[in-house]
Amino acid sequence: MGGGAGQAAHRPDPGGAGGRRDGGAGRLDRGAAARHRRTLATRGLSVAIRLLPETTANRIAAGEVVERPAAVVKELVENALDAGATRIAVTLEGGGIERITVEDDGCGMGPADLELAVERHATSKLPEEAMLFRIATLGFRGEALPSIGAVARLAITSRPAGGDAHALAVEGGRKGAVTPAAGAPGTRIEMRDLFYAVPARRKFLKTPRSEAEAAVEAVRRLALAWPGCGFRVQVEGREVLSLPPQDRDARIHALLGADFAAAALPVGAEAGGLLLSGLAAQPAHTRATGTEQHLVVNRRPVRDPLLRTALRVAYRDLITVGRHPVAALFLEIPPEAVDVNVHPMKTELRFREEAAVRGMLIAALRRALSAGAGEAVPTPALTQYRPSPGWSGWRLRPPAPLPAAAAALGLAEAQLALAPGAVAAP
Repeated sequence: MGGGAGQAAHRPDPGGAGGRRDGGAGRLDRGAAARHRRTLATRGLSVAIRLLPETTANRIAAGEVVERPAAVVKELVENALDAGATRIAVTLEGGGIERITVEDDGCGMGPADLELAVERHATSKLPEEAMLFRIATLGFRGEALPSIGAVARLAITSRPAGGDAHALAVEGGRKGAVTPAAGAPGTRIEMRDLFYAVPARRKFLKTPRSEAEAAVEAVRRLALAWPGCGFRVQVEGREVLSLPPQDRDARIHALLGADFAAAALPVGAEAGGLLLSGLAAQPAHTRATGTEQHLVVNRRPVRDPLLRTALRVAYRDLITVGRHPVAALFLEIPPEAVDVNVHPMKTELRFREEAAVRGMLIAALRRALSAGAGEAVPTPALTQYRPSPGWSGWRLRPPAPLPAAAAALGLAEAQLALAPGAVAAP
């Protein structure tokens, strides 16, 4: 009887407070669901699952690849480099929002390849699935051209060596027919009206000047990784970058400047299939941001957190807090030892042996910095610094006159008399 009473005492009471709370929550849930269904109905929507139209799906997917003009430039220049180009010309209008043109002297495409090039997941860079785990090209997903064509107006003219030129146009995901055209060997790609098909995305772009600067920076980073290729960039009809094919040291000097070249220390290490080379500036040569940290892995410019952290750790005790080191470092690693299929922009990596990569980078940088500790850093050219217009009204204040009483004293007594909190002699 006692056991029955105990069980009854712990049995939930449907009519008690607990029961009323459960019932109230259930009524609230059902009410919220009903209101949600009514809201969807008034908007012409349904809770039923349906397959998205191909055009809509492509525009959603394009958002991961094409976020701004700089992304378009990066993808098109990478395609040109993978095609074996030795000269690449980039033209920007309206910050790259109105028009982007990329021309190269690469291998070009015939009509059949040109028609396939704008189809999603069509690529020549993965002949077999196993290659996905040892990628040796900049691109491999087959998403760039269809993504650009889904949100902009795209025109491609391509001519293979020994063949004829053909052209193809894509507007808002709608592909036209391949037609004969005139053109030099290589490929010319023109993009117009970025995000015209998705106006909401266009509102999130920055000013044309800011977008153009980001696009030029994307080319600079690729140019540093591929010194054997010549690059030319024009912005609003003005040439802002012109680099002939050259060796790595000359390319670093051209892109990072004479001041960096004068302050740079050679960095090198080799172990376990990893080969590190490049230049790192002495601790006295720093920047307010990390934009001049150029990290290249297998000829791919990256902004990988592991590598950037290793660079920061190597300089940690040598530079002021808030300052950033300047470096151009090149890491060669077996393709199967690194995964580049991590981020849509392919700027972050996953290393199979993270500790080995981090340790080698830190050790090589510290050796270089230790060896160069006794070298003087040349003073940057004074022409590099210009007074800010906002300082034009600033004038040096004349020193305050020495009090007459202090003037009669000696130097030590005068300093004592002027010291804060000094008590006058009686």
